[in-house]
Amino acid sequence: MTTPPLNTLILGATGGIGAATARALAGSGATLTLSGRDGTKLQALADELGAAAKVADLGYESHVKALLDSVQAPLDTLVYAAGVALPEPLKDADPGHVRAVWNANYFGALWVLKHGLGRMNAGGRIYLLGARPELVTARGFSQYAASKAALARAAEVARLEARGVGIVLVLPPAVDTGLWTQVGKAPKGAIAPERVAQAIVQDRAGPGESELRM
Repeated sequence: MTTPPLNTLILGATGGIGAATARALAGSGATLTLSGRDGTKLQALADELGAAAKVADLGYESHVKALLDSVQAPLDTLVYAAGVALPEPLKDADPGHVRAVWNANYFGALWVLKHGLGRMNAGGRIYLLGARPELVTARGFSQYAASKAALARAAEVARLEARGVGIVLVLPPAVDTGLWTQVGKAPKGAIAPERVAQAIVQDRAGPGESELRM
């Protein structure tokens, strides 16, 4: 018997993977709450899908806590799809860029785990968008690679501490999203964000994996 996604929160919902996942989960019958920083884009997507919209800056623990406090609990599925790359050589590392990358890729997820685990239903599942180390160990990607590595290790520890909640690290190949506009264009062979979304939907309908690759 499959498990429907039911009460679902998607953070980073206005990005390529976040929006595709929102559409896919809406199609599977989920009750959705969507969160992002761009209120205009967020509301347009929420209106399209009949979802609730909650603007939040994931770099602030207080924003994340307020967001989770405002969402109808308990949650059955939570998808953390926020992410920033801002590639640049280490010698040119800009403090503002570094903070933005770590806030989106690591600290936002940390605050979500801190304040979200206790709001999950038994058997609930949290999806964290990670990155394959072999794909991001590249010039200019020091902070992106490091923040995604930190996220992977935090997910491992969270699995030890969580009770009855699945924590899934999503590890796609290169995905054709707007993130690549920061470096030019998506690499040849990049998959569509809809493929990542469908993999999440399929995993949620089954027993679940600790790592989800496609």
